[in-house]
Amino acid sequence: MDMRAVLVAVCLLLISPITGHWWAVGSHMVMDPTLICKKTRRLRGRLADICKKESALLKEITKGVSLGTKECQYQFRNRRWNCTTVRRSLRKVLLRDTRETGFVNAITAAGVTFAVTRACTMGDLMECSCDKTTKGRSRLGPFAPDHSALGGAAAADGDWVWGGCGDNVNFGYRKSKAFMDAPYRRRSDIKTLVKLHNNDAGRLAVKNFMRTDCKCHGLSGSCALRTCWRKMPPFREVGNRLKERFDGAAKVIPSNDGHSFIPEGDTIKPPDRGDLVYSEDSPDFCKPNRKTGSLGTQGRQCNATSPGVEGCELLCCGRGFDTRQVREKINCKCRFKWCCEVTCETCSFKKAINTCR
Repeated sequence: MDMRAVLVAVCLLLISPITGHWWAVGSHMVMDPTLICKKTRRLRGRLADICKKESALLKEITKGVSLGTKECQYQFRNRRWNCTTVRRSLRKVLLRDTRETGFVNAITAAGVTFAVTRACTMGDLMECSCDKTTKGRSRLGPFAPDHSALGGAAAADGDWVWGGCGDNVNFGYRKSKAFMDAPYRRRSDIKTLVKLHNNDAGRLAVKNFMRTDCKCHGLSGSCALRTCWRKMPPFREVGNRLKERFDGAAKVIPSNDGHSFIPEGDTIKPPDRGDLVYSEDSPDFCKPNRKTGSLGTQGRQCNATSPGVEGCELLCCGRGFDTRQVREKINCKCRFKWCCEVTCETCSFKKAINTCR
């Protein structure tokens, strides 16, 4: 399937109401971001406004979905469920309320926040710009930026001022919330509550971990004065953080008030806003299962020497694995010739490839 088609399909799945129908996306269709809105003509409120009036923003939202999808595939590359974009699998996963579903929702919300914020900083959106609201002059103190990498004898003291072009994460946060949460705000079933919570956890994984970046000013690199601004963390850090939250996700059940949830067990710590939650246990993803979206792990490559999730014992679910030898070629014995050429020989070596039975 065309990758852009897959990404729009993911976005459609994320914004479609739980009780509504699923929109079919043909494997031969090459779609643009506006297809999301063409398929949602009955929408009202902020989501409708985005569709009708903010085509540039919709383009950045689709970039955010792509960013989240790629990061999901990186984080789960060695697990039984590897965040595949095969539609018959992802669709079923998103219909459930497992830890995997929670991570997909969170990383997608984070991706949209990140992409929209970045577009503001780069000047790609008319309705926003970089953040210039933080102003003032301060002395370095216990909560001042870390300038250890800036160098200079004066890096431990001196003044710093807010300036430059900071990342407007508040705008990105608001637009991600408006786009991803709007269809669900009037619902209070457990799946909706969990979805909205995980969406927000994804956005907070960007917003709550902004960092301070600085530029030095002064004679001979003395760094007597620094101009500082707020900057988003690298998206890989966002993915790593959400993956940690996935590993420690809490199972929840509806509370008696009908408008919130509580941990399933009395000994489980109540999750905070940045934690991931789920209400259904995950399948083992060992064998193909059309109901759960599992594609199984047969044929997946594994590491015969690793005790971790990528190891053949766990990834192959105890079924064993097959090993074959392949020959790979690489450049070797490279030499530099004056001037200015590098010549290399081609070497070949055997490599063992293990695949699950």
